Amino acid sequence: MFKAFENYLRERADLNADEIEAIRVVCIERNIRKRQYLLQEGDVCHYSCFIVKGCLRMYGVGDNGVEHILRFAVENWWMSDRESFNNGTPSKCNIDALENCEVILINKPDFINLLTTIPKFKKFVDSLLAKSYDAIQNRVMSNISYTAEEKYQNFITRFPDIFHRIPLHMIASYLGVSRETLSRVRSHYVQK
Repeated sequence: MFKAFENYLRERADLNADEIEAIRVVCIERNIRKRQYLLQEGDVCHYSCFIVKGCLRMYGVGDNGVEHILRFAVENWWMSDRESFNNGTPSKCNIDALENCEVILINKPDFINLLTTIPKFKKFVDSLLAKSYDAIQNRVMSNISYTAEEKYQNFITRFPDIFHRIPLHMIASYLGVSRETLSRVRSHYVQK
């Protein structure tokens, strides 16, 4: 499992063998079964998670019991509740597996130590966080300004590798539209 993570780090962060080894010794390899939680609402997020294989989702549940999906993450993506991880506060979200997953976990003290002792890793993580911020900002803008059709088109264009792995009701939740609206939009889109 670590070999895939090592390849990812070598390709994207240009780390040498000693830096990779420093990361390897703090990595925890985990298998997560489909529908198993990585994090539950109310718990503190203690880990930064890299997905080697599978698909995770992060979601909250409203007072009315409706799920609101914030993120999906697949191979070579990272997932954690950054607010809970950074502040040590109880999470407002759940993270669970939509498929059987293989993940690499790094606990917070070790992650902070890696950022301090490996400058190239810090630069890499800073770049990831900046891209994540940009993606969140673009998602907010699309949610407040796009039509349901535009949201759907944007989703399948930006995430073609995810689109076919996720049930439509979850895509509807992520897009902030009803299942009925998404079904209508999808059938209209298919007819084009």
